[in-house]
Amino acid sequence: MWKHWRCHFETQALRPLPPAPQDILEIPAAWRAPLCASLARFQLGESGEGRIAKEIERAALPGIDDDYRAALKLFVREEGRHARLLAGMVRALGGTLLRASWSERLFVGGRRLLGLRLKLLVLLVAEVVGLGFYALLARRLGACSIGEQLREIAADEGMHLEFHADFFRGQVGGAGRWVFRAAWWSVAGVACAVLLIDHRRTLRALAIPTTTAAGQLLRLLALVDRRVLGAPLSRYAVS
Repeated sequence: MWKHWRCHFETQALRPLPPAPQDILEIPAAWRAPLCASLARFQLGESGEGRIAKEIERAALPGIDDDYRAALKLFVREEGRHARLLAGMVRALGGTLLRASWSERLFVGGRRLLGLRLKLLVLLVAEVVGLGFYALLARRLGACSIGEQLREIAADEGMHLEFHADFFRGQVGGAGRWVFRAAWWSVAGVACAVLLIDHRRTLRALAIPTTTAAGQLLRLLALVDRRVLGAPLSRYAVS
């Protein structure tokens, strides 16, 4: 299993970065400032998971091997690629990158209080939040450069969901299934609420109903629940 994931991430790492967006004027003027603010917040969140990449070296969890450790490090590098793409979008929109935000501090602080399995669960939550939000923005933005790059990032996040779900499927069993479910819905529910609050201005500006955003996030949460706990999952729906 993990050799497959290692090969996947190695192949992904060969992709060149696309050029910075040049067609910003195709985005309605009223959308640009709130969109820029949201992308800057996500750019900050994508900017660093180096601590987990180091921790996995000394971890002795069941079912992981050197291929998993290499794949996780490559996953972290791919997140860094996303940060670079988002940084290009923010600059193209005339914004500046953030050094901190309240939601990012909450996410990082909570993650660092937890053991490695729960830190990885928080990363899985982040993939759901990112996939759901990027897909909503991409659909609204259409064929412009930022929309296309957000679709690319969302596709990567869908594969990240699969990668982390495979890890947790090998970790839970017996009573652990109920522990996972309780932790998943508790942590993910808070993260989704934070997203809807933190990005409400962007959702409103782009005329994306909060109910639409919440519904998409809930569908993804339920799909991951089923994926980890063994029910077949046909695809991660982001349409």
